Amino acid sequence: MHIMTKEGKFIFLSTPLSSTNMASEMVMVDDVSFPSHITTTKPLSLLGHGITDIEIHFLQIKFTAIGVYIDPEIVGHLQKWKGKSGAELAEDDDFFDCVISAPVDKYLRIVVIKEIKGSQYGVQLESSVRDRLAADDKYEDDEEIALEQIVEFFQSKYFKKDSVITFSFPATSNIVEIGFSSEGTEEPKTMKVENANVVEMIKKWYLGGTTAYSPSTISSLANKLSLELSK
Repeated sequence: MHIMTKEGKFIFLSTPLSSTNMASEMVMVDDVSFPSHITTTKPLSLLGHGITDIEIHFLQIKFTAIGVYIDPEIVGHLQKWKGKSGAELAEDDDFFDCVISAPVDKYLRIVVIKEIKGSQYGVQLESSVRDRLAADDKYEDDEEIALEQIVEFFQSKYFKKDSVITFSFPATSNIVEIGFSSEGTEEPKTMKVENANVVEMIKKWYLGGTTAYSPSTISSLANKLSLELSK
């Protein structure tokens, strides 16, 4: 059975779509539902989830909910860390470097909780990726052009509540397909980024261990992978 997601892709559920089975197939992340499995070019599992937020005057403001889908075969690339606890893995950047570089499909689904302008998100992504590239001495003209295209992609968009941003990283190439969809709009918008250095740093922005954008997502991913490695 399959359903259409907000981002215009089909999600294939492993059980028939009924009220009981649907509940067992969805994971709630701060009142946002994420399928526990999706299929892109092959089945991917929800191995981590979390939120992005800030605290202002003791008030927590939540911006997005994040779901990290990865080919379960990634466990075979992480056997060096078998027996490590989730807490240990969450602090091990070498582990997350291996998660990022493992030749398996990865897919990020980001759902907006608090509405913002797309330009704000685009500039935030661009700034973080640029800083990471500069720190590794990889920021050249090609990277600047790729980042400008990402900023332009988000520039005219408005991130209403429940809008969806996706990042699809295929195992077979160093590209990312970025998608955006929102209620009441026409077909989902997509773009491809083919600069390998920029693609790597986008992965690190969300999956880069102690330097990642969402600590709660890293903690969740570390705990789940620790559990999978113990099997």
